[in-house]
Amino acid sequence: MIKLSRIAALVLLAIIIFATLSPIQMRPHIAEANVERALAYVLLGFALALGFPDRLYQAAIFVVTTAGVLELLQIIDPSRHARLLDAIVKAFAGVVGIVVGQLLVRRGGRRAET
Repeated sequence: MIKLSRIAALVLLAIIIFATLSPIQMRPHIAEANVERALAYVLLGFALALGFPDRLYQAAIFVVTTAGVLELLQIIDPSRHARLLDAIVKAFAGVVGIVVGQLLVRRGGRRAET
């Protein structure tokens, strides 16, 4: 399960990088922009929590840093815009995903012990 979660986190990160840095016309659209942002980072955080259950602080730092750096890199493309609020939504959603993933890991660990 850990290896699969790590692979999922890498795939999600690649998708997030593409969606964030590609021209706006190439970005996939499945829902309202803030919903897409939040969902992508919740899933990334969740996958990181499952893939690295003993490195939650590092996972949180990674998600928050990734959200900020990718948002800043949007300055390069004139069709995109870098907004602090977007970075905050992404970072918060990623941390929520980590918390949910950690709760699931802890709950699963308790069941295994009994």
